Amino acid sequence: MSKVFITDTILRDAHQSLIATRMRTEDMLPICDKLDEVGYWSLEIWGGATFDTCVRFLKEDPWERLRTLRKALPNTKLQMLLRGQNLLGYRHYSDDVVKAFVEKSAENGIDIFRIFDALNDTRNLRVSIESVKAVGKHAQGAISYTTSPAHNIAQFVTMAKELQDLGCDSVVIKDMAGLLTPMITEELVKALVDNINIPVHLHSHATAGLAAMCQLKAIESGCHHIDTAISTFSGGTSHPATESMVAALRSTPFDSDLDLELLQDIGAYFYGVRKKYHQFESEFTGLDTRVQVNQVPGGMMSNLSNQLKEQGELARMKDVLEEIPRVREDLGFPPLVTPTSQIVGTQALLNVLTGSRYKNITNEVKFYLQGRYGTPPGKVNSIVRQQAIGNADIIDCRPADLLDPEMDKLREEIGALANSEEDVLLYAMFPEIGKDFLQQREAGTLSPEPLERPPAGNEHYCAVATEFNATLHGETYHIRVTGSGHKTEDKRPFFISIDGVPEEIMLETLDEVIASDNGQNALEKTMSSKGSKRPRATSPGQVTTTMPGVIVDVLVSEGDKVKAGDPVLVTEAMKMETEIQAPIAGTVINVHVNKGDSVNPDEALIEIE
Repeated sequence: MSKVFITDTILRDAHQSLIATRMRTEDMLPICDKLDEVGYWSLEIWGGATFDTCVRFLKEDPWERLRTLRKALPNTKLQMLLRGQNLLGYRHYSDDVVKAFVEKSAENGIDIFRIFDALNDTRNLRVSIESVKAVGKHAQGAISYTTSPAHNIAQFVTMAKELQDLGCDSVVIKDMAGLLTPMITEELVKALVDNINIPVHLHSHATAGLAAMCQLKAIESGCHHIDTAISTFSGGTSHPATESMVAALRSTPFDSDLDLELLQDIGAYFYGVRKKYHQFESEFTGLDTRVQVNQVPGGMMSNLSNQLKEQGELARMKDVLEEIPRVREDLGFPPLVTPTSQIVGTQALLNVLTGSRYKNITNEVKFYLQGRYGTPPGKVNSIVRQQAIGNADIIDCRPADLLDPEMDKLREEIGALANSEEDVLLYAMFPEIGKDFLQQREAGTLSPEPLERPPAGNEHYCAVATEFNATLHGETYHIRVTGSGHKTEDKRPFFISIDGVPEEIMLETLDEVIASDNGQNALEKTMSSKGSKRPRATSPGQVTTTMPGVIVDVLVSEGDKVKAGDPVLVTEAMKMETEIQAPIAGTVINVHVNKGDSVNPDEALIEIE
């Protein structure tokens, strides 16, 4: 067999890598008839971060998206990315949850399950693979490709053999960060083809500018399945362009037989779609060979950039990218793919923002160092482990073996909010935001985040109102600015209303309203978080958070005695949980937060005297 088969990532990984996974179903459906006509080996449409983003930001039911796309693409195999025992969440789930999730995914339209584990620990893949085979679908085992002193080609070949023995129908080299080089690709693909009897696929991001060359070398070496993205969502942290690879292979023994003109029509459609999501474009989605050092995958880069931008910390990106490899080494060189990319990336961000390495350690880092995600590929930093978990036991079994069945408990917890087993599984993936989503759906108040972006603010005469939305610390506010007078006057009154709360500022131009400290202070003084009346932190006994987030748990009550370093809160930021510790010893005199509250830096969340 020499023909090359193509999986297009346009409906999943391409927009995850370039616009923070924000493409809505309404922008996918108009082009589905043409996508279905192409004759792809498969279309990747689901999994990864799409499930999370649908619930968290777009307020779409991800299961309904799957059913809708299945109906709109009747002739094309649909593919998803599954995180092994993590499914689509950020922790390990019990085996009964894994089986139920796979069953419902297949029932609603998934044909091909690409299954990976962030640590390449095949113990964490077994139940997912068995579940896929039990429902008669294609199980594709993934090798999370990375480079480090703890990884080599022989290990990847051994893993491929294990995946084959577990029942996989194919194996994919998952180069999520674009680390492969052409010559290494040739060596790795040849080694895999020589040692396993199932097809080898290649998934490689174009971040370092090498992916198209790697694909050609892979094809020449016996790999006949590649992942691409329609041109207008290709390149950079996404994938090689579908049209380019089809053209390159045309009239050769590897011809894909796909219609180039039809693909070009599809590309033209998505050219318009991408403009709609311009506010989610990252400054870091172009060609960047630094990935060969920091190993940050495409999807993580665009989301990290977007999150830093919303927090007003985008200038710290370089520091974070330099810290990520150091944290990765401390943790024993895990491949950077969900959830380890978030675990390492969030800890690196905390290290940078706090100005002290491991001053705050996320719960996920603690669980990782206990072995609750599996076995790290290399040796971990014993000092960091001691700092994180003290003398706690390190588990050496399959982590899910420690978990009791969960489905009955989940059904009971979500109760009447769940109209189906799919709703129960939605809640299982993301308990807090999932429950909020189901509550809002029941109340009829689901509302997606706005797509508009604030204007540049270059007006110099403000006789009429200017209105726009602005984002601060991840919260969106409605800004209304009015004023009077002429730009030649020394000072003019401007009135800035933030979510209906007025503030008067005396400045020379509207530019200063937008850019000045006074304007910023007006916004921050009006409300630290929407609806928040919490005081701003000014004394050592006031507990704050480093990053904007959501309260997951409050661990103390008024009147409690605490010691410095005792955990008092658990927050979730950037999809990771962090324990917030008491800064001093004393008595809790005020608790200003409840579970589920949104919080921002510099707010006094708890007061200790």
